[in-house]
Amino acid sequence: MINKYKKLFKGEQEEGHFWPSFTDLLTAILLCFILIFIIMMVIKSFQIEEMKRTIDQIMGVRVDLINDLNEEFNDSTLGIEIDEKTGALIFNTDILFEFDEAVLKPVAFEFLDEFVPAYLDVLLERGYETYISEIIIEGHADRTGSYLYNLELSQQRAFSVAEYILSDAFPYKNIQEHLQEKLTVNGKSYTDGRTDANGKYSHKDSRRVEFKFRLKDQEILEKTRELLGK
Repeated sequence: MINKYKKLFKGEQEEGHFWPSFTDLLTAILLCFILIFIIMMVIKSFQIEEMKRTIDQIMGVRVDLINDLNEEFNDSTLGIEIDEKTGALIFNTDILFEFDEAVLKPVAFEFLDEFVPAYLDVLLERGYETYISEIIIEGHADRTGSYLYNLELSQQRAFSVAEYILSDAFPYKNIQEHLQEKLTVNGKSYTDGRTDANGKYSHKDSRRVEFKFRLKDQEILEKTRELLGK
């Protein structure tokens, strides 16, 4: 009988030694997870701060670039409009094309010979080139005719401009190599029409060509800024 109680007592002691050890193990594991979580949060905070600095730098580049474009073309006699938000340079297609045509007029070559070097001098020669992922020539049409017809017309007009400035006839060969690495061409049909001073749709203003730029990782940075703002 005594031996029986000794065995029971011994078993209770062994269980008593086991459970505190298991609890200590769980506590140690929990502390490790907490420590890892704290380290991850610290790293994440540094990443967020670095991301904020990168965003501010990129957005600062956009502001400086638009200011330089304004300074370059504000007093220009070429009849160019600058979008203050995006930095797009806009001009009516009457400068370049006859109505409903995609072949450059003779005067268009003189216009492009003056405009394109001045534009690219700002984008590619003033320290902005490393930030720019695309230079976009974008054609726009008015609502006359079908969507597909105007899509083809706007694309052909944008292509005609690109074709000339990349051709042997263009006098500034030194910028063509840089331009080929970044140039894209788009046609928008009549999807992005414009209005006049009275807010009414304007066929004339809707027929246009735009030179635009896109900064590297621009969409990602803008989305990240929205998330950080929340």
